[in-house]
Amino acid sequence: MDMKTTCKILGLFLALAVAFGESTAQSYPSKPIRFVTGNQTGGGTDLLARVIAQKLSEQLGQQVIVENKPGADGIIAAEYVAKSAADGYTLLVGTDGQMILNPGLYARIPYDPLKDFVPVIQLSSNPVVFAVHPKFPATSIMDLIAMAKARPGKLFYASGAASFRVTTELFKIQAGVNIVHVPYKGGAPSVAAAVNGEVPLVVTATSSVLAQLKSGQLRALAVTSLARTPLLPDVPTMDESGLAKFEAVTMQGLFAPARTPRAIIDKLYGELSLVLKLNDLKERFAVLGLDTGGLPSAEYAALLEANLGKWKQVLSDLNIRAE
Repeated sequence: MDMKTTCKILGLFLALAVAFGESTAQSYPSKPIRFVTGNQTGGGTDLLARVIAQKLSEQLGQQVIVENKPGADGIIAAEYVAKSAADGYTLLVGTDGQMILNPGLYARIPYDPLKDFVPVIQLSSNPVVFAVHPKFPATSIMDLIAMAKARPGKLFYASGAASFRVTTELFKIQAGVNIVHVPYKGGAPSVAAAVNGEVPLVVTATSSVLAQLKSGQLRALAVTSLARTPLLPDVPTMDESGLAKFEAVTMQGLFAPARTPRAIIDKLYGELSLVLKLNDLKERFAVLGLDTGGLPSAEYAALLEANLGKWKQVLSDLNIRAE
């Protein structure tokens, strides 16, 4: 076979592949889509997934179902999606913990964040909050630090994801304290533990704890963004509280299995971009303590890759491993 014939055949295959992708995108979705989350029902990422699922369902005229697969810092959910068919019908509503921190926390995980997934779109971001039971005597971060220094290793905190544990480890280093982690399977159980008095402190996303803060079941000491969040305008930042330039903001996004046709990724991105611009969605995000995202696939992938390298080095330097 000469070079000219080979090029013609390759060109034909390429044209067929493009035509197949376009045809697939035109008929997509022809059945319900599943959003898989590593949170239990009621956790921050679960609530985000349900808001997005409802609006995307209305946009597409097709059912979008949220499926919860909690546990193991989101590894169970991520592995499940990574091994699913790359057809756009099983998608991960993923977090920084699953995509950036787990590779540094665990010696081995059953998925590669960069090779096994294609980012569709960054959905949201939100700060972390340090919140305590209302009967807990500390009324500020400096009070908490003083109590922890007076009783090293005797103060316990709950968290339901790797990102919140890492945030707290950085807090411990900067504050010079030793507080003990009590892990829970998701944001909702960790918040419930603080509300029920099982632990005095919970470190979690604002979206997971906003309702309890509004109702007085918990009290916020500080948020980890550099600027105050409009939803908790009276709650100071860590920086304001005396921990200079302390910042930790989490991101959430939608991910498809690798080899999902680009035409489907592009269609999902286009539809979700419209969803994220809806005023009623922005209002619901605000109630949940979320900032609207929107980074497209390529930009989001580049950001994830950069952060993955950065945080693997940080975790190694601090000798932080999964519990």
